Amino acid sequence: MRDIGRTVRRNFQNGGQLRPVDLARPHGLSTQAIRNYEAAGILPDAERSPHGYRTYTPLHAYALQAFLALVPGHGHQTTASIMQAVNRDATEDALRLVDESHAQLLDDRHTLQAVEAALHDLDPVPQERGDMFVGTLARRLGIHPATLRKWERAGLVRPRRDPHTGYRVYSAADVRDALLVHQLRRGGYLLERIAPLIVQVRSAGGVAPLESMLRDWHARLSARSRAMLTGAAALDAYLDCRSAPDR
Repeated sequence: MRDIGRTVRRNFQNGGQLRPVDLARPHGLSTQAIRNYEAAGILPDAERSPHGYRTYTPLHAYALQAFLALVPGHGHQTTASIMQAVNRDATEDALRLVDESHAQLLDDRHTLQAVEAALHDLDPVPQERGDMFVGTLARRLGIHPATLRKWERAGLVRPRRDPHTGYRVYSAADVRDALLVHQLRRGGYLLERIAPLIVQVRSAGGVAPLESMLRDWHARLSARSRAMLTGAAALDAYLDCRSAPDR
């Protein structure tokens, strides 16, 4: 996170005013980006000089700092909504958006835990055990054959058809996929949330290579959590600046 102290000090040296370039340069932004942020409500409205030029204040520096700090943790769209709410004095709406974003992160962590538990509990069927028909697999999982057909329609399992009988035939990989789906369904996860994981398992050629993907997933969640902390500090500073009597 950039230090805005230098920008604020320059503000007072310039008689309490900042140009668009004074806001943009410390963050490697263009002056057009600053104008776009103002037009989008991410920054509060700027006053105009007698010649029509935009003039900014420390309030705008704090707003820009908050926006840029919030984006890595909350995403651009949510962060824009947070800043727009603050700038229209709807602070409760802004804080609710922050809370919802944290709740989503927690839900993502729970999903990762469920995925790891499901992968750990898998009991893959060795290839030498042969294929399974729908009734045999359904009995093994303790589900109805209709459930397996529903998973097939959702693309979660892909049995082939016996060319002579037309019956569904599940290979060892199909059984692995069905076991994984079953574990996640027991954990309360919807089919559309399970589908991306099954794709990962198939593309990796099995469960073992997914360990790297899971480590990356953990790292992304941790980075997002840290970014939320950084963003919270910057947003708090901006709220303090807005509430200052001499802002």
